[in-house]
Amino acid sequence: MITSEVADRVYRLAHAYVSCYLVEDDGRVLLVDAGLPAMWPMLADALREHALGPDDVTGLVLTHAHFDHTGFAARAQDRLRVPVWAHEEDFFIAEHPYRYAHENPRALYPIRHPRAVRILASMTRAGALRVPGVRGMHALRAGDLPDAPGSPVVVPTPGHTAGHCALHLLGRDAVLSGDALVTLDPYTGDTGPQIVAGAATADSTQALASLDALAATGATTVLPGHGEPWTAGVASAVQAARATGAH
Repeated sequence: MITSEVADRVYRLAHAYVSCYLVEDDGRVLLVDAGLPAMWPMLADALREHALGPDDVTGLVLTHAHFDHTGFAARAQDRLRVPVWAHEEDFFIAEHPYRYAHENPRALYPIRHPRAVRILASMTRAGALRVPGVRGMHALRAGDLPDAPGSPVVVPTPGHTAGHCALHLLGRDAVLSGDALVTLDPYTGDTGPQIVAGAATADSTQALASLDALAATGATTVLPGHGEPWTAGVASAVQAARATGAH
């Protein structure tokens, strides 16, 4: 099995500690995030697994534009001829995948958090250092995403990046949280609901404040960019993330 169904017609494609999602609605598919380059061929297998094909993909939404979420975005744009949506604040990062703001120096994290070494090594093998830039994107704004499968509601959750957005699938009782709230931090190896470490987060204070927007969705299932889905309700996930705080 290539994917797992983590909410009603929402399929998780996971590789190298990174997750992206396929939201299906009447034979149409919305991709949410584009993982790492090695996940591109896996996408074709994931579509076939659900009797879908490349022509059924209607678009790609980036919760944010870090390299581990845009890995095959340029290929999807070119090969599938689909629009790519991201918040305008993240357009620069999408075009320049390795030029993004982060609070803390990254070099010491593998020393202080040795559990992260295998995670970062796996991401590297999956192409984390070879992600092409993406241009010609469409602006993602708060509110509904017109005509998209799953009828997602765009929820701005800045902090991890300036333009980070979550997607609330109201009719499916799930929220795609991107890296606004994860259950595995690739930079520390810590598990459980939390915001991502300052090694990759632009503003941890703002990221913690944005948890309010996630909590307001009231979703039962939280689908993060890293780590396992959380099915005990977004309120409990947000409470745990606040207790953990910034690191």
